[in-house]
Amino acid sequence: MHDEFDDVEGYKKIDRYNLKSIEGIASKYKNILLDMGENPSREGLLKTPERVAKAMQYLTHGYDLNPEEILKSAMFKEDYSQMVIVKDIEVYSMCEHHLLPFFGKAHVAYIPNTCVVGLSKIPRVVDAFARRLQVQERLTNEIRDCIQNTMNPKGVAVVMECSHLCMQMRGIQKQNSVTTTSAFTGEFLKETTRSEFINLIGAKLH
Repeated sequence: MHDEFDDVEGYKKIDRYNLKSIEGIASKYKNILLDMGENPSREGLLKTPERVAKAMQYLTHGYDLNPEEILKSAMFKEDYSQMVIVKDIEVYSMCEHHLLPFFGKAHVAYIPNTCVVGLSKIPRVVDAFARRLQVQERLTNEIRDCIQNTMNPKGVAVVMECSHLCMQMRGIQKQNSVTTTSAFTGEFLKETTRSEFINLIGAKLH
């Protein structure tokens, strides 16, 4: 594993790369450029295979993360039994069908059952699953199931709204289309609870 440091205006970004994987992926992208009729030896493309390899490794680093352990690292007993919502979580993922990005927002809620979790852990779980080759439907279910199975709350709700470049840049080319998916467990299977959640994620409270 190799660390790269990029210090820009006081912000230090650390990227960790597997150099062996980078070399293998880069060599394949060099061949892809050749197959496309490009010249990978020209100035603008000299480092492109390596850059793409590093980008792909970063965009799929969720395979190296354990979402359940992320939750377990910050679970606390608490006498609170009302809905907890983390909304407008930024989502960036890669469509497994075309290796093109899809992105948008996730809204996640749970009703505690003796314990709560640190609020930052919910977005981290979303990111851990999103940073893999995905389809939005499975991503929605994986987030729901991870929270339900790890925390055993009274219910979990997940709604995702995403734009897919595989629809917007190719195929049907509908630039303004948004795909919405949802997944619920427990109390959120009841219409009244689910409606409260939907109303709250749509409300402008700040």
